[in-house]
Amino acid sequence: MKTSKGRKLFMTFNYIFMIFFMASILYPFLNVLAISFSQGQDPAFGQIHIMPRVFSTEAYKTIFENAQIFRAFRNSVSRTIIGTITGLSFTAGLAYILSKKNLVGRRYYIFIFVLTMYLSGGMIPNFILMTNLGLIDNFLVYIIPQLLNVWNMMVMRAYFEEIPDSLTEAAEINGANGFQIFTRIILPVSKPVLATVALFIAVSQWNSWYDTYVYTSFNNLLTLQGLLIKILMESQADILANDLSAMDIEQRMQQATPETIKMATIIISTLPIVMVYPYLQKHFVKGIMVGAVKG
Repeated sequence: MKTSKGRKLFMTFNYIFMIFFMASILYPFLNVLAISFSQGQDPAFGQIHIMPRVFSTEAYKTIFENAQIFRAFRNSVSRTIIGTITGLSFTAGLAYILSKKNLVGRRYYIFIFVLTMYLSGGMIPNFILMTNLGLIDNFLVYIIPQLLNVWNMMVMRAYFEEIPDSLTEAAEINGANGFQIFTRIILPVSKPVLATVALFIAVSQWNSWYDTYVYTSFNNLLTLQGLLIKILMESQADILANDLSAMDIEQRMQQATPETIKMATIIISTLPIVMVYPYLQKHFVKGIMVGAVKG
């Protein structure tokens, strides 16, 4: 079939637009990567785009020479895996319960949960609560407070409500109980929303540093994000210290600066999530509900 001129013009414009759109997304990441591999003083002069002026790995050496880096990485991986599994399970279970239209007091429960999205006790009440629960300097402080995100729960509830009632009714006729329906019927046909929410929870757990900063003081509980921020703050403090001579400052600027360390921390902290994303991407654009119920 012959392609019309209008179609060719549209496809040409579409390709050009997508190329510029991809470049606008890719350029900031390449710029951060280039600065992270730059010599300490180079970013101060500017004009670094996607390639470092003088290649250097001093920023990464500064980070990986820290003796706590591997323990912190293990803590971050542990909290991400455990937090994602427990958070997804808790969120999916609650969302399924609230998706049942015959639940007594359903609107009241939904109103209470939505209200928590707009109102918060603040830092001090939260700290008192964590203290009373015995979660200070406890690994569970990374897990229990993150069991439920109301926004994720509302997204899953809306998805569960779209599942045809004929699926659950057929399972009930065959003698399945509520737990069997949820695990064998609902969850298998909800892989897209489960994968999406799982990625949301994993990213939140991986990027979280504030709870480490506020609720923990032991080095064995330090996460990767908390350690990277600590290294960055220490590098800034060293540069600004009064007891450093001009020669020491110049030597330090040649090696690694807070700017290069900052960019290196961004690369190190985002790379694992970037590597995981392609495995879940297919569930964002493809559902498996199609054809589940015959008309």
